[in-house]
Amino acid sequence: MNGTYFPEGIIISDNENRTAFSCLSSLRDAALRGTVLEAVATKCDRDHALHVDLGIMQGIIPKNEGAIGIEDGSVRDIALISRVGKPVCFVVTEIKKNADGKLYAVLSRRKAQEKCRREYIDALLPGDVITVRVTRTESFGVFCDIGCGIPALIPIDAVSVSRIPHPSARFFNGQIIKAIIKSRDGNGRITLTHKELLGTWKENAAKISVGETVPGIVRSVESYGIFVELAPNLAGLAEYDPDIKEGQSVAVFIKSIIPEKMKIKLVIVDKGEPRPPEYVRDCFFRESHMTYFRYSPPECDKVVETVFGI
Repeated sequence: MNGTYFPEGIIISDNENRTAFSCLSSLRDAALRGTVLEAVATKCDRDHALHVDLGIMQGIIPKNEGAIGIEDGSVRDIALISRVGKPVCFVVTEIKKNADGKLYAVLSRRKAQEKCRREYIDALLPGDVITVRVTRTESFGVFCDIGCGIPALIPIDAVSVSRIPHPSARFFNGQIIKAIIKSRDGNGRITLTHKELLGTWKENAAKISVGETVPGIVRSVESYGIFVELAPNLAGLAEYDPDIKEGQSVAVFIKSIIPEKMKIKLVIVDKGEPRPPEYVRDCFFRESHMTYFRYSPPECDKVVETVFGI
């Protein structure tokens, strides 16, 4: 992880977080230090304030403190409603008494996000590998929590080299994954990428050999052939078959592997039903920063690369 700030849901079971809710004095200490804490949002009321269960008392995150951008309208109220039943981060800004004399805590998720942005996210550079949580998959990409609920997008073409019909073929909501900082726009919004973590053509091709029969998933059916995914960053081409459909599971015979052309020729020897997604669980790259990635083999004239620059 990054050492201080995390996607929401990571620290909820940590000792420091649980200790803050053990008694009133611990909660007051956390408030004085400005510690970022986490607890579960139990409801969003008619004023769009989030109610949070702190154990020793209830907490309330007023609507305008629910997230960066709520107050100016750049973030929609769904960002608050969608947190019900899930962990939310916050700092304690005040402990008050309600009309019945019961203590409750006033919380701010916005201030927690501002601390995260100022002390962590603003220092991230292109090429930095970070831990994120998948929050939503759309046809165009994957939204991720990069810290304290602050969102960033992995565009669908940055999910993997192998083409996919939808990001849900790779990731599920709530999944913890690694991603790379790709760029930052003028408003500070970050774009992520993931495919560079999944290995080069040569690294993936090294796991198969000519003469083997291996499983695959049909990703694209074209008039000139059928693209079969053998790994998230590797696909081969089989001859066209009108009975083959996208998403179908197949067994393929490895006819040839041609690094200089970055091609794998396949023969479909058996076909089955569509199968559930095989979510990405491992990465080739395990370091904390990447400066350059070349997918294509050195002997291939076609250069497929990513250069991470400041």
